[in-house]
Amino acid sequence: MLTPNELSRYGRQLVLPGLGLAGQERLRAARVLVIGAGGLGSPAALYLAAAGVGTIGILDDDEVEISNLHRQILHRTSDVGREKAASAADALAALNPEVHVVTHAERLTARSATALIDAYHLVVDGSDNYETRYAVNDACATLGRTWVYGSVERFSGQISVFGAPGGPCYRCIFPQPPAPGTTASCEQIGVLGAVPGVVGSMQAVEALKIITDVGTPLVGRLLQLDLQRGDAHVVQFERRAECPACGGRADTNGAAADDSSVELEPLDIDPDELTSRLESGRAPLLLDVREGWEWSIGRIPASQHLPMSELERRLGVLERERELVLYCHHGVRSAMAAEWLRSHGFHARSLAGGIDRWSREVDPSIPRY
Repeated sequence: MLTPNELSRYGRQLVLPGLGLAGQERLRAARVLVIGAGGLGSPAALYLAAAGVGTIGILDDDEVEISNLHRQILHRTSDVGREKAASAADALAALNPEVHVVTHAERLTARSATALIDAYHLVVDGSDNYETRYAVNDACATLGRTWVYGSVERFSGQISVFGAPGGPCYRCIFPQPPAPGTTASCEQIGVLGAVPGVVGSMQAVEALKIITDVGTPLVGRLLQLDLQRGDAHVVQFERRAECPACGGRADTNGAAADDSSVELEPLDIDPDELTSRLESGRAPLLLDVREGWEWSIGRIPASQHLPMSELERRLGVLERERELVLYCHHGVRSAMAAEWLRSHGFHARSLAGGIDRWSREVDPSIPRY
């Protein structure tokens, strides 16, 4: 039963048709993992906490920077330098002390995704890179979890719901990541701070609809927003029977049609594992996919320079039989490039944390920047 304080706090949504006490109790029992405490995760987490979601997990391995604050409204100027997960937890507790917040100050990878997501009923993905999106999708497909997708750039954004029973997954509409160098980050092209506020809030709406079973979630529909023009467009898409992540899976409770599950080799390799491989004589080919000016600062010995912007054009020089390990500054670009190479038949992995982590944990003689 709801307490008197809860009845007062949630009174305006308790009167909504179809929600009521039963819906509010479902919210209190729900466990939602919010991936990324940034531009999208900030409004999503705030509205989930305000609505009374009982347990909210916050996953982010980054620290608050001054450049985050124009869009990442979970954090304050006094939080600069703090772990985002801890800062977010404090903000959510201040908003609603009834909510239990679990922090995960780590980066979600293909290797860790299944174990992390398994502890939650629903995922709201506020990440800003393809590696994480595909890892979330594939883990949710394996576990039978639904997840809410959102992305933004400049004045536009898009939202959808993937992995719902009977519905398509992210790979059904985006089978492979884009070719390296063909997309830019928000850091490069910019984003109006209120745009992720709108999209993240809509992700929260979708999550609340799913939990309370009120309304029609965006399953099989991709909502595209152009907030500069004030336009909205819906793209319809269906589940693909040949999808490598969700194709052939049963629709009841997200269970597989048999006892098998999607086996996905981790896209990343830790510095200690790579060190062991290099010392054992089973060395992979190291590819530095950073720009030329970064290469000139420092590099891992024995690596070859192949900028990500040139990867597609120079694909023919790579041996398909050779194991490849790619690295960049922090591991984001190389993870995207590794995923793209794997989709083209290569055995490629990404160095987790990039050359920055390598410098910190293996070879401090390599300059950090």
